[in-house]
Formats: sequence, C-alpha cells, structure tokens
Amino acid sequence: MSADRARDFLAIPDYSRDELLKLFALAERMRDGSYSDKPLAGKSLAMIFLKSSTRTRVSFEVGTWQLGGHALFLSSNDIQIGIRAFAHSEVEELARFATVPVINGLTDLLHPCQVLADILTVRQHLGTIDGKRIAWIGDGNNMANSWINAAYRLGFELTLACPEGYDPDAAILERAQAVAKVRVVRDPIEAAEGADVVNTDVWASMGQEAEQAQREKAFAGFIVDTKLMSHAKKEAIFLHCLPAHRGEEVAPEVIDGPRSKVWDEAENRLHIQKAIMANLMGGESL
Repeated sequence: MSADRARDFLAIPDYSRDELLKLFALAERMRDGSYSDKPLAGKSLAMIFLKSSTRTRVSFEVGTWQLGGHALFLSSNDIQIGIRAFAHSEVEELARFATVPVINGLTDLLHPCQVLADILTVRQHLGTIDGKRIAWIGDGNNMANSWINAAYRLGFELTLACPEGYDPDAAILERAQAVAKVRVVRDPIEAAEGADVVNTDVWASMGQEAEQAQREKAFAGFIVDTKLMSHAKKEAIFLHCLPAHRGEEVAPEVIDGPRSKVWDEAENRLHIQKAIMANLMGGESL
C-alpha cells in the first residue's frame, strides 16, 4: 500500500492478530462507557447500500454520530456503486480507487463486521476466544467464510457442518487450515460436540429466495435445537447474526432460551464498528 492510500477493512485478515485484540479492547471500552472521545468530529461516513439492512445501517449510523461524525445513507438507486453489496469484487474495486477508507458492511463472500461482533460477544460471555471451540451449522456462506478468516488470524478451533454442495470458499478454507484447526464436516452433531459456541444463519440469505425449497431439502437435519445444543458444553452459548427463521435453522426454545446471546451480539455490531471507524477514519491507534 502506498503512503497516500487510506487503509481499508474488507476482510478480517486486513488486521493482524495483535491489532484485532486491540480493536476488541477498544470496542469494550466503548461498550462500558470509558471511551468518550469524538475522533470523527467534522467527518462524514457515506453508507452505500445495494441491499436492505437493519443492523448494519443502524449501527454504522448511530456509531458515527456517537463518535462526533455524520452518516449519509446513499441508495444504489441514486448512485452506481455499492458497499453493502452482492459481489465482493465491487468493494475491492471501490477500495482500489478510493482515497478514503472503505469498510465492508457485507458482500456475497464476506461479512467481517458481523463476525468481529460475534467474537466480541464470545469475549463478553466466555472471557476469551483463545482455546475455544466454535461450531458453525449450515451454509458455507459469507458468515462461514468470515469465521474461517477469524480462525486464520486468531487461531481458535472451528468446525463447520455444511451439507454437500454448500461448502465455504475453498481458498479461504485452505489458507486457514495451514495455521489453525479448521475443518468441514457433514454431521451437525459432530460439529457441536464439545463446542463452546454454536452458531448458525438462515438457510436462504437475501437474494437466494428462489432457492428456498431446494435449500430446505438440502439443509434438513441442520436445525439448531435442544438436542443439538446438548452435545455442546454445558456453558456453551448460541449465536445468530439475525434475522432468524424460528423453526427452520434454529428452534424457538434455543434462540429464545437462556443460552442465546443474539441480542448482545446485535448490540456489539455498534461497538466493534465504532472501534473500526475510530481507527480507520479517526486515527485512533491500535
């Protein structure tokens, strides 16, 4: 990267392990109220969306304001570029030509802000991500790919249970497997066995609605229910990036039960994204 190029956050490995740990610590200071700086004073965040959004838009907009800046929502109907996008290549192209930091809110390949919020939630309830066993149940989608990227950087154990034909990105998986215990299995119970965290997502994401019936057939048996959770550790927590389809990928008694931390997880989107913006836009050191 040249000296005059802004630093971007397109994928979790864009930060080193040490930087990620410092980013989590900064987000935790923001969450507990001990951080009151306004590093974005006089600055604006352009939020460019190709998809509808709730948590992404609200957390970035509120976070920018709390850090002293101003957020602008820009619809893809009004401009011809996208950040919370479908194709990851669009975000990479934008970052290549932009002279300001580009933060990936979501693409078809990766969802890095969400997985960092998930890890912040793990730290909140289990103390650390180090030495933990993470189970991913379901589609090898952008969430799964970002969990693999996180394991690549942070070194925790990750087992993904995906149906045949729905594996995560092969290159991302291969890179992580060279340095961390990351594997793909076909049996959800095998993935959940002894897990500290059980994580899932909807079977058909936004833009995949036409595949709903096909996916329901492929993912039969991949529901996170009480039986599946019984194979995880007693103190294991359940995560879901939301929105959830109760009775499909997760049983109501799990997502609405005491082991579910999905609301803390949603709140942590605000704190981790504030930390990212403070660093990239506001010059907050890590």
